[in-house]
Amino acid sequence: MAGRGDLGWLTARPIAHRGLHGLAPGVVENCPRAFEAAIAGRYAIECDVQPTADGDAVVFHDGTLDRLTQAGGRVDALPAAALKALAFKTTGDRMITLSELFALVAGRVPLVVEIKSEFDGKLGLTRTVAALAAAYAGPVALMSFDPGPIAWLKENAPGLVRGIVAESHYAGAHWARLPAAMRTDLAALGHMERTDPDFLSWRVADLPSVATERYRGSLQRPVICWTVRTDDERVIAARHADQVTFEGYLA
Repeated sequence: MAGRGDLGWLTARPIAHRGLHGLAPGVVENCPRAFEAAIAGRYAIECDVQPTADGDAVVFHDGTLDRLTQAGGRVDALPAAALKALAFKTTGDRMITLSELFALVAGRVPLVVEIKSEFDGKLGLTRTVAALAAAYAGPVALMSFDPGPIAWLKENAPGLVRGIVAESHYAGAHWARLPAAMRTDLAALGHMERTDPDFLSWRVADLPSVATERYRGSLQRPVICWTVRTDDERVIAARHADQVTFEGYLA
């Protein structure tokens, strides 16, 4: 486990969004070949974790299986063994658990793990991820859009590097399920006392941001940004963030 302290390792190299995927046939997001490609390029790796029915953490972005696999339904309805056996639509890779990802990376590049959440107060996944990260010898940071898991980490695993994923507007259907007041509070980092994040991961389209400029200036803590895909976004990121989370090109 990398301690909090100096976070130079977090910003030293560009961060491959869900691994280095989409540049070669059969290399899809959050799968072993995407992670291996990122390691070969010496990129840090961003990934997502979802809970399984039996309390494990699987590396997968969506809460449902339909977009990427030949199955359907919720990820958390199946145990880890069943999820690992599912066929993906466009790759021979299979889903892996977070512990398997840790074994694959083995400290060769930094890992940035997003704890997925439905803002429902459930913390089982956070506890699982924290226990695995505490036993991992390589550089790893944990983050979430939801302040709940990050506040839990502050109180229960203060030695782990923790961050908040955020944006300035929380607009669109995906965020409509949250009360407007909550979305305003998230954009303003109203949870800072509860979470005390070591870094922010901000939406590049929402830079520059008053919140991130104050965070970088007053706290001298890093801001990484997501998800950089174009030359224009690279310019914005260079001016207003300390590192990029990128996809679709070689950084």
